[in-house]
Amino acid sequence: MSFNSPNEQKWAERWDQLFDVLSAEPRREIIISLRDAPPDQRVPLPDAAESPNQSMDSETLAIKLRHHHLPKLADVGYVHWESEPFCAQRGPNFAEAEFIVEKVFESIEEIPDSLLKNCRVLGELGADD
Repeated sequence: MSFNSPNEQKWAERWDQLFDVLSAEPRREIIISLRDAPPDQRVPLPDAAESPNQSMDSETLAIKLRHHHLPKLADVGYVHWESEPFCAQRGPNFAEAEFIVEKVFESIEEIPDSLLKNCRVLGELGADD
């Protein structure tokens, strides 16, 4: 791929970062939890990162959040987080991640079955419609 300007490269990098950040379920769950909360509200962790698709105890999830998932979300400005109390809130670039999650939810009926099979989060959402 050839870029004509540094701005084009930054644009492509933003999209790459967005999909990289959304590639892990705990990070998607945090974005969904914040999307469902009022804009200025914090969500409790690790609860906001838990998913019916995961079989991880809360303590292990909290460790993974602190050392991997939350720094990755914070580095691109999707969330701000604190250790005490352990919580997250929307960051200045939250709308980027929220946009993708919204489009997936709006398109639930168009998602191929192979992506819905065994996904409890999207399966429940599709059943609600």
